[in-house]
Amino acid sequence: MIQLLASKSTNGFDWVDLSAPSDADIRQVADQYALHEASIKDCMQPDHLPKYELFDHYTFIIFRVFSPDQGDEADTIQELTNKIAIFFTGDYLVTVHRAEYNLIDTVKTNRINTGKCTTTQHLLQALIRESILTFERPAWQLSESLDYYEEQVFLKQPESLILRNLYYVKRQIDVIRRLMLLSYEIVDSIDSVEQSNAYTRDLRDLYIRTQTIFDNLSENTGQLLSVYFSISSKRTNEIMRVLTIFSVFFMPLTFIVGVYGMNFKFMPELGWHYGYPVTIALMVGISAGIYFWFKRKGWL
Repeated sequence: MIQLLASKSTNGFDWVDLSAPSDADIRQVADQYALHEASIKDCMQPDHLPKYELFDHYTFIIFRVFSPDQGDEADTIQELTNKIAIFFTGDYLVTVHRAEYNLIDTVKTNRINTGKCTTTQHLLQALIRESILTFERPAWQLSESLDYYEEQVFLKQPESLILRNLYYVKRQIDVIRRLMLLSYEIVDSIDSVEQSNAYTRDLRDLYIRTQTIFDNLSENTGQLLSVYFSISSKRTNEIMRVLTIFSVFFMPLTFIVGVYGMNFKFMPELGWHYGYPVTIALMVGISAGIYFWFKRKGWL
């Protein structure tokens, strides 16, 4: 669907929005604004990474927007985000996207209808700003998830399900962090020396803040996973320690029982009247000796 959200006669530039466009819609706009075939091809790829590219008479940008419909186990760029392609010059700006975005309506309502966007550069800044803001909510949700799993790891017995969920949290954080890194060139080009102003610097600050949040989340997730494995390893060591102590207690007792369980004909102790109680006393004495030795060493 093709919509004209701003016109040159009213706003000083055209803003054409293509939402879930057909091939015919794409071709119509491409012919109208003489868009290069290479940028059209990139525009149609749903999993394309962020990019900033200059053509002869326009600039082509691909940005990724967080998808609110992603599931808990989404861990790829295409599952976590949707693509928005932008073609712009001083006279027009074209946005192309498959999914419906609230940010398009937000920019139109708050910027176009109020007359705050007087150039395509202002409109571009507003679109990129709203796109970055879509990552704020998932950042706080992922932070809350980390707090929950941290409590589970430190205050309760870690379970294998926690490790699985932590894996998906880490994957989501790392995917978004990677997207932020790939988007740096776009923000840097908008806030270039020639175009820098209060709004572009504010956009850069927002980008840096969002990038820093995901950097910290990634670091915290890595540390939490390390703690999880350390605690799991400690539990395994404790189990092995208990099993070792039991084996040390029963090893000499098993030896004694094994010796007197042999079927030799001439074993004098077997006929001794006090053989049985002496053997039991010996076994109790050995066990007591091992116990006190372990206590003295601090192993119990």
